[in-house]
Amino acid sequence: MGSPYRLARPTDGARNLRNNATQAERLLWSRLKGAQLEGLKFSRQMPIAGFICDFVCRSRKLVVELDGSQHADAADYDAMRTRKIEAQGYRLIRFWNNDLIENLEAVLETIVRAALGGPVEPAPLPPCRTREGEEGA
Repeated sequence: MGSPYRLARPTDGARNLRNNATQAERLLWSRLKGAQLEGLKFSRQMPIAGFICDFVCRSRKLVVELDGSQHADAADYDAMRTRKIEAQGYRLIRFWNNDLIENLEAVLETIVRAALGGPVEPAPLPPCRTREGEEGA
């Protein structure tokens, strides 16, 4: 499976992603930028191990990824990507976009715990949706 996030020149891809951030990315960035969260300095759309990571706290070696529904079908690819980033010494945590939007404060608390080396709970899978937007099986 190919990915638009694995590029020959990651800085070009990172710039494009910064300029076209999702609603969830803009929301989280509004709370991470300027070391607002417990003094942790984050960068966004940073290349690591040939991949572009959503948010990175380099001093704490922490990567925060926001996943939309397209990631529900990309578990194997995401697992490989996580292994390669973690092989560079980073801890990677993931959140579903809808979890972030619906419970921002809990996500921020989890990020702080992860930055301090504490345990984090994995984010639950989003509910399946039909074309009409109703929850399905």
